[in-house]
Amino acid sequence: MHRDLQIISGSSNTDLAQAICDHIGCQLTPAIVETFSDGEIRIEIGANVRGDDVFVVQSTCAPVNYHLMQLCLILDSLKRASAGRVTAVVPYYGYARQDRKVVPRAPISAKLVADFLTVAGMHRLVTVDLHAGQIQGFFDLPVDNLYAAPVFLDYLRQYDSEMVIVSPDAGGTERARSYAKRLGAGLAIIDKRRDEPNKAKAMNVIGDVKDKLAIVLDDMIDTAGTIVAAGQVLLENGAKDVMACATHAVLSGPAIQRLNESAFSQILVTNTIPLGNKSEACPKIKVMSVAGLLAKAIHNIHTESSVSVLFV
Repeated sequence: MHRDLQIISGSSNTDLAQAICDHIGCQLTPAIVETFSDGEIRIEIGANVRGDDVFVVQSTCAPVNYHLMQLCLILDSLKRASAGRVTAVVPYYGYARQDRKVVPRAPISAKLVADFLTVAGMHRLVTVDLHAGQIQGFFDLPVDNLYAAPVFLDYLRQYDSEMVIVSPDAGGTERARSYAKRLGAGLAIIDKRRDEPNKAKAMNVIGDVKDKLAIVLDDMIDTAGTIVAAGQVLLENGAKDVMACATHAVLSGPAIQRLNESAFSQILVTNTIPLGNKSEACPKIKVMSVAGLLAKAIHNIHTESSVSVLFV
């Protein structure tokens, strides 16, 4: 049975949702997404969705709990409205860093969020650059973890200088190696020591960065402590220029000030999280759009064609 395509946006990233619709050539399905005076969320879908293929675009970025609850309520409203299939398009999946127990008596929050979304009525998840790929295993339904690599690689290929892709920690080595292979660049790793949450100290550089354009690659920039320290260490080790490249610009706390004062000449991020005036507060930031990537994924899922062609 042919299902009509409908795209609904929560309030977290309406510009991205509209850009996705522009790529596909459709209109956003009207929906009321607002808050009662006591803080409760009010959701009302403004069109018939019975039997349709519905995609809900909502990043669970700050305020994380508000946007997560809003997403769950939209999913529940679609389930109760008899939507045929509901896909949550969550460009930034919040709580992804809490994907295991690192201390006793702590929750595995990423798994709990997966349960929330599933119980709320989600049939499929589309996300971008999960903090840990294993989170896909927290779901008993299809998960498409897209990579922002094509967006960044197209931009980075313009640089003629000899470059080296740098992972700010051992955990990101695989991601950095993938970029280095596609760009024909070198690979380096920062040996990092972390003493407490959101505070990191970068130490030694493993690899040759002398007289090269060093590009620090990470999945997100939160307080920017890790990536800024990495940039400084690279300069001290002889890099002629340093850039940063991260999919999710969380940018909490002192991040903007740190990036402004950092050694980076340019900081590439995507619009999985809306930056608002933060990009103006830090002129070094360049925002790349993942709207085209997500639009292709939505189109391919809707037409039952391959999504794996997007995994480069």
